Amino acid sequence: MQTSQERTTCCVVGGGPAGMVLGLLLARAGVAVTVLEKHGDFLRDFRGDTVHPSTLTLLDELGLGDEFAKVPHRLLDQVQVQTDDGVLPVGDFRRIPGPHKHLALVPQWDFLDLLADAGRDEPTFTLRMHTEATELLTEQGRVTGVRYRGSDGSSGELRADLTVACDGRRSLLRDRAGLTARSFGVPMDVWWFRLPRYDGDPEGGLARFGSGHGMVVIDRGDYFQTAYLIRKGSDAALRAEGIEAFRRRVAALLPWVGDRVAAVGSFDDIALLDVRLDRLRRWFKPGLLCLGDAAHAMSPVGGVGINLAVQDAVAAARHLAGPLRRGTVGQGDLARVQARRWLPTTVTQTAQRVIHGRVLGRALAGDIDLIGRGNRRLPLPIRLLQRFPALQAIPATAVGIGLLPEHAPAFARRVGNSPSTTDRPEELL
Repeated sequence: MQTSQERTTCCVVGGGPAGMVLGLLLARAGVAVTVLEKHGDFLRDFRGDTVHPSTLTLLDELGLGDEFAKVPHRLLDQVQVQTDDGVLPVGDFRRIPGPHKHLALVPQWDFLDLLADAGRDEPTFTLRMHTEATELLTEQGRVTGVRYRGSDGSSGELRADLTVACDGRRSLLRDRAGLTARSFGVPMDVWWFRLPRYDGDPEGGLARFGSGHGMVVIDRGDYFQTAYLIRKGSDAALRAEGIEAFRRRVAALLPWVGDRVAAVGSFDDIALLDVRLDRLRRWFKPGLLCLGDAAHAMSPVGGVGINLAVQDAVAAARHLAGPLRRGTVGQGDLARVQARRWLPTTVTQTAQRVIHGRVLGRALAGDIDLIGRGNRRLPLPIRLLQRFPALQAIPATAVGIGLLPEHAPAFARRVGNSPSTTDRPEELL
């Protein structure tokens, strides 16, 4: 079959949150951008589903807030921990600054479909589904695009002034480019599954930890999206014990769900998340930039992965739209993107490492007990959050807004469906 050869200004590989936001923003700057997504749709379960207050504010700035409000979703304004003494709030989004004082829980495919529809309104935006990047194209040490194949067996080459890897924590492009990540050990993996939710059940998000295991349930309306924490590398051994043993452990940890654990019919209903925490030392090389999980795989602690990926994309669009339009994008421009996002990335990952080491790792090893019988047995931070409720704004702000939140560049802002009269793409020239 003949290989086709095409060209664009920016090739974005991966149609996740980072790739779709970057594609939309660059297209609104008048940059010819092509997003390649290897799947035929966005329908993958147990992907990150939390849209944070900073991202909700970004959607407002992009003129998409009203459209997002039409998508079925749940709002979460508190995070709680269940102990033997009751349910204790530890994060209160109602206390954070800004117009959105909650997390929005929405299936990621709905969020991505919203971005894709907005992108299609831009004449320089192209989204190609069923198209998998398989190799990098290089000339004289510079990445000049990708080789791809379609689900129908077709293949081709897409050349670009800049290729952006948004292809996740197992990024093919970063591996092909020889970019190496620094890995940080993690104590856990996560089993994702669903449990029915009944009237009268707790609302919002709830965590429960015992000696050797833990669980987080997230209110999704008629069901709980449930994360069961297991020791790193123990997936095969635990599955070998059988589904009944798993059901007993869940019911013992959180007794009020014991009447519904049979909804998990087999291990086919349980998806394993191989938790990683790593970061590239250098996010770029000539002609190539990595963003989101391709640059820094995040732990599920705090559910901040989507938020950071989106903010990476916004920063990249702000710094790169002008050089891409002028045809002058160089390593200095790519370095500025990494420099902008380095501090929030490293601070967030450091916080996750502390939580892994001092709390989750010790709890999963049975060294500490987070169930608590009397506040004296609870960790000091939880006791302080109960004694001084205003402090609950700190973890909520760290999760919901983060360090150095990004706002839509002027050229990408919209009021309703119309471009702002003062934010024209030609201002980038």
